[in-house]
Amino acid sequence: MKKTLLAFLLIFIFSFSLEASENFSEMSTQELISIMGYVKKGELKKFTQELESRVKSMSEKEKKAYQKNLEKNK
Repeated sequence: MKKTLLAFLLIFIFSFSLEASENFSEMSTQELISIMGYVKKGELKKFTQELESRVKSMSEKEKKAYQKNLEKNK
């Protein structure tokens, strides 16, 4: 019983990790700004493209937070 439960748990975790790739276009701009510096290297290109596409439409408050995080992450 324990082996079956463990096998099921491992399969579930493995299948979930395959689906766990972030879709940054579904996140708000504030969410994107808040995760700057925490994005996996493999997803950094997609993240950067999505965030840079939003810079023109950011509010002043969002731009300040964005600039602050840029400086912090250098």
